[in-house]
Amino acid sequence: RSLNLSGNRLRELGPGLARAAPQLQALLLSGNRLRALPGGLLPPAGALPAGPFPLLSRLEAADNEVEELGADIAALPALKSLDVANNRLRELPAALADCPRLKEANFRGNQLKDKRLEKMVNGCQTKAILEYLRAGGRGKGKAESAREEARKKKREKQQQKKGGGDGEPDELEEASKLLVKVLHVSENPVPLVVKASPGVKDVRPFIVCCVLKGANLKPGNALKRFLAAQTKLHEDMCEKRTAATIATHDLQLIKGPLAYDVQPPDELKITPLGRKEMKAKDLLRQLQLEAEEQRKQKKRQNVSGLHKYLQLLDGKDNYPCLVDAEGVVISFPPITNSEKTKIRKDTRDLLLEVTSDTSLQICKDVMDTLILKIAELNRFTLENEEDSGSDNESDALCGPVNLNPNQNVQPMNFPLVVEQVRVVDTDGNLKVLYPSKTDLTTVSSLLTVIR
Repeated sequence: RSLNLSGNRLRELGPGLARAAPQLQALLLSGNRLRALPGGLLPPAGALPAGPFPLLSRLEAADNEVEELGADIAALPALKSLDVANNRLRELPAALADCPRLKEANFRGNQLKDKRLEKMVNGCQTKAILEYLRAGGRGKGKAESAREEARKKKREKQQQKKGGGDGEPDELEEASKLLVKVLHVSENPVPLVVKASPGVKDVRPFIVCCVLKGANLKPGNALKRFLAAQTKLHEDMCEKRTAATIATHDLQLIKGPLAYDVQPPDELKITPLGRKEMKAKDLLRQLQLEAEEQRKQKKRQNVSGLHKYLQLLDGKDNYPCLVDAEGVVISFPPITNSEKTKIRKDTRDLLLEVTSDTSLQICKDVMDTLILKIAELNRFTLENEEDSGSDNESDALCGPVNLNPNQNVQPMNFPLVVEQVRVVDTDGNLKVLYPSKTDLTTVSSLLTVIR
């Protein structure tokens, strides 16, 4: 009833699939290299007297190379859910509207010729999309007409508030959004992999990583703003590092693959930021003494919140660490990352790392926000290059840049590129992939993600 072929390298499906067709209810094909659906999927006409796949209600084929969705998709009478996100579709066939039971469809991440339809697949319900296709793309379904009318009135109100203007609001809004392109593992000739050992489960089990290329930290105070944004995230969203911890590295100074592992406190050695190489237990003791000294100076009863993360490793027999292929410890969460991989002004490619002993979701949420902040800072640097020596730029850390609606705004020609990084177990089984198709959605109102 269910066949899962996801995450392989399949380019086509053989005729043997026809034997399973009469009973098949769910067919999962995401993450392959298929180029045609359903042409390469459905058996030849007449091969089955009851029609091909009479019970198939769920078809998932996201993250493939599908260039065309044939009209024979309508030959799936029981199809309720269709996912063909992140393929190479340029058009959607009107025959989709003839699928009698289709309720959920995901077409996001395809560069459709019909730009109006492309907007619809990103923001409208399946019913409205099917009505649009049923009208041949020339007219509008009733539901979509009502939405379009409401949007038109909203735009007119916005224009009146801004005192008129000749620019097209929708285009301006899109142009002012920040751009990030996702490079999938399948498109990357040398993807970075992190292998997590079983020992981290009892110490700090959750880690999410990705590679970010195209950061511009050279002009003026760009690096200073970048570090300030990271500190602010640590204090707020990461709850002073107790919920999650961020580490950023210069990718050029790292040898992959990486290992997320544990080591005893008296064996783990790291060169902390701004210090000489030392054992983890000595570093922790030194930081605790510094925290205690600060407490006494400020005459407080308890250690400041800034140092509460030091207590997260109390009583642990092993400490977590991220180690590169040469055996160099580049990160010791939640305490510090390494001086050897420190971000500098000429850094262009970053390895971003978020760990937590709380949940995987907090790691993803923090990573989403970190990428958004870097995109905001990158554009701020590009737009204010002539003033880049100014110190009065802290406001850029608190939200998106407010653009003057009368400016001729253009999106960045070279968006940031986020490369997917897989975290696998010691047997190579996938634990987490970031960013997946569901990641970066929390910041989608400020970020345009090209998948």
